[in-house]
Amino acid sequence: MKLTSIITVNFNQPEVTIDFLRSVKLHSNLSEVEVIIVDNGSKEDHRQDFLKEYPELIYISSAKNLGFAGGNNLGIEAAQGDYLLFLNNDTEITGNLISELIRELDENEEIGLISPLLLYFDNPDIIQYAGATPMDYLTCRNSTIGLLENNNGQYDHQSRETAFCHGAAMMCRKRDLESAGLMDKNFFLYYEELDWCEQFKRAGKKIWFTGNTKVYHKESMSVGKESMIKTYFMTRNRMLFIRRNTGKLNTLFFSLYYIGIACPKQIFIYLKKNRTDLIRWVFRGIKWNLTHSKNSEDLGFKI
Repeated sequence: MKLTSIITVNFNQPEVTIDFLRSVKLHSNLSEVEVIIVDNGSKEDHRQDFLKEYPELIYISSAKNLGFAGGNNLGIEAAQGDYLLFLNNDTEITGNLISELIRELDENEEIGLISPLLLYFDNPDIIQYAGATPMDYLTCRNSTIGLLENNNGQYDHQSRETAFCHGAAMMCRKRDLESAGLMDKNFFLYYEELDWCEQFKRAGKKIWFTGNTKVYHKESMSVGKESMIKTYFMTRNRMLFIRRNTGKLNTLFFSLYYIGIACPKQIFIYLKKNRTDLIRWVFRGIKWNLTHSKNSEDLGFKI
């Protein structure tokens, strides 16, 4: 019997995480999975609440918020499974999720990371993710296939290579991390799963989407609330992603575009929205890249 390690990160969302554990209990063979929760610098310790719901749970507490990548990396270190299934704690799974993802990995050794169809939990007839288009590395832009489409079964039986997985639900073999490596914790928020997909590609693996199984995600369909932390890390990490995954010439052309066109456009949008408080975080995100190496562990932001 091969074991699957389900890894999720909790940050001040105990009720959401308990619902997640209930979903795992309901829709998986508990003898074939281990569940790992990384409590990522939460203000309150809910270990006992989680263990009450799922007594076999492996609970890891981090005194510091390590972000999405750092939290998942802690889970990877503790995982004993042959397969690693990364799920956001605000997801609910379906009965064939684990078996279908494993089947696809077993049938195709070339697959490194695989994600299922994602639907919005509150609007289950609407698609969030059905794969991703290739990245335009000069602008660092791509698109999510299927986003906000009505789900009429158009992706249900597709199994194909795609550009990027979705961080809310993705699986890999643990042994493949020997060549692909862990997630880069220096992203902290945003772009970390895109960067990880690039690591798998460099290791000779393919990124995959399957519509043969699905996950329900409790994320809002509307654009997330603007904040200084979102503005800073979106600005910083878009540039960092290009620096880490393209050559010097591409990075130069991207930087000219980004600093000269994309960021001024974003600043203009903030001015129109009367969100002048966010403008300085755009400049700080750019400045970090101009003053730090691409491997710097200094986030440039006090968490």
